[in-house]
Amino acid sequence: MTASTDRPAGRTLLRDVSSHGMFWPVVALVLLVLACGLRSPGFLEITVRDGHLFGQLVDIARNSATPLLLALGMCLVIATGGIDLSVGAVMAISLAVSLEYIDGAADPGAATAVTAVGLGLLVGTLVGVFNGFLVTVLGIQPFIATLILMVAGRGIAMLITQGQITTVTSPPFKSIGSGFVLGVPTPVVIALAVFVLLSLVVRRTALGMFLESIGINGEASRLSGVKARSTTWIVYVIAGLLAALAGIVYGAPTMAADANNIGLMRELDAIMVVVLGGTKLSGGRFYLGGVVVGALILSTIERAVIIFQLPSETTPLFKALVLIAVTVAASPILRERVQLRRARADVNPEKVAA
Repeated sequence: MTASTDRPAGRTLLRDVSSHGMFWPVVALVLLVLACGLRSPGFLEITVRDGHLFGQLVDIARNSATPLLLALGMCLVIATGGIDLSVGAVMAISLAVSLEYIDGAADPGAATAVTAVGLGLLVGTLVGVFNGFLVTVLGIQPFIATLILMVAGRGIAMLITQGQITTVTSPPFKSIGSGFVLGVPTPVVIALAVFVLLSLVVRRTALGMFLESIGINGEASRLSGVKARSTTWIVYVIAGLLAALAGIVYGAPTMAADANNIGLMRELDAIMVVVLGGTKLSGGRFYLGGVVVGALILSTIERAVIIFQLPSETTPLFKALVLIAVTVAASPILRERVQLRRARADVNPEKVAA
């Protein structure tokens, strides 16, 4: 009697877990890690040197910080049914502003580095305000509105750097991308802090519910009393701010601003991370936790290409293959067919097995 009652309960739990939006992304990440671990025996090893964590898993976490910061802001925008194609250009602009300020300062010390970071973040915030204004006030489609700065933003960064690669020497600024906090790489700490803060804001306040409501039906949410315009504007500001922070974190280790290459095609990586995390591009329900998984998947793929000694040019191909596998496995049609088969198995298990 106990076994017969436990089996359906366990089966129900398995169904609930497998139907969650983050199930297949987590499966993909585990499979990638296992494949890399089998290929490289030392892949899973983490050592402590001089009080700092080292290892390939640590490198993966560090490299996932930039796409995670970009994708967190992108996820909120997509939740409202929008898109932000300007995040890559914002990375270039913010880093250019920060390094140009340090380059012109007499003392590249901690105070100068803090001011430079503040200026970079301010520029990203202003870009977010501009994008939000185009989308919410002027009613321009998000794709077109953000495409404007995607095209023009890199030119703005070129103007700031006067077409040159700006290089500086500032140990405090460099530590943002290559330092450690209690043994953990600083980019990882920054990305996790942003993730925790956003998670608390969207899940402990009404903002998350508003975002899902706007994404599902913006007009209905407005009629029901949701401030759709201001809420949408806020998420574009957040996306711009996080894109600026991503640019600073990405460029800090080299302390060089190359406006032609910084953030190039990063907006596509951010969208891919969001999709891998289980969020629908049509808007509505979103998973910030899934964004973390998606960023780790992206970084693990890049590491796997190195471990398996494959040409670096094949990295986009493997990203596409993993994206196809995850999206197909989580597709609504396939899920409905699996659920239908399970329902038939519950009614007549012998017939389905045959």
